[in-house]
Amino acid sequence: MTRSRTSGVLAGVATAVMLGGMVPVTALLSDYPLFPAQAVRYAIAAFLLLSFMVLRRRPLPRPSLRDVFALTATATTGMVGFSAAVLYAQQYADGGFVAAVIGGSPLVIAVVAPLLIRQRPVAKALAGTALVVLGVVILSGGGAWHGPGLVLALLAMFGEASFTLFAVGAIARLGVVAVSAYSCVVAALGSALVGLGSDWRIPTTTELFAILFLAVMVTAVAFVIWYYCVSVLGAANAAVLVGLVPVFGLLATVALGRQELTVVAVLGALVVATGCVIGLRASRTPPVVSDRREPCEERPELRPAAPR
Repeated sequence: MTRSRTSGVLAGVATAVMLGGMVPVTALLSDYPLFPAQAVRYAIAAFLLLSFMVLRRRPLPRPSLRDVFALTATATTGMVGFSAAVLYAQQYADGGFVAAVIGGSPLVIAVVAPLLIRQRPVAKALAGTALVVLGVVILSGGGAWHGPGLVLALLAMFGEASFTLFAVGAIARLGVVAVSAYSCVVAALGSALVGLGSDWRIPTTTELFAILFLAVMVTAVAFVIWYYCVSVLGAANAAVLVGLVPVFGLLATVALGRQELTVVAVLGALVVATGCVIGLRASRTPPVVSDRREPCEERPELRPAAPR
């Protein structure tokens, strides 16, 4: 495994650790309005990311109309829409059921990502992501649903997948930091508009800590290293690492004493790990997308088939 590929895998695992650890932190915001919290979270993350780019003394890349579409779609479906779908889905379905459905997102990415660059899905990648999905279902325990619970859970699954799929082309043209920053700007503005009628009260100390943690670690940091993982491994290969999120979420809840470690949970984690190994062995030479050092105009294989 090359150094760049190893760094991509480590970036994906680190992202899974951060997103898995956000579960107990998110619970601290259960009494705070959703969209105001999201607006503040993404605004802080956007400020940090844009400030980082300025400090690097590198000009901010100017997004094209195609990039604006991709960034808007990423923020709308993969960030604001995803958060809302997860929240409302749990009003009509068990958390385990919602987690199991969202666990299907790696398979969606593994199928769709190659098609966007006019390639066929790799059989090993599909096999690996299928095992990851199975492991996530075992981990989450399935669960029950009623009313619109299934539809909302499916929307959350597609939102999770679109966060990666819509951004692939923009990453090649703008770079990982710029895509993360611009997406946060759009998400902050969108959340603020949707939440105009909400209660914009001052958060408590605990809620403020949760918002800051989500803004810095789960957004500003995690977004950049995840998109770096995608740029190095390719979206289809990186997708299998999404399955590690519920694994680390389980470890976090067990460490905090909120859940017991069961044989079924261990089995699910082992299935996910096996799927990741198989999926990551699917392709050892994915296209590498560096941070604007190799523009897609000079590398035709990086161009998506068409803007989505």
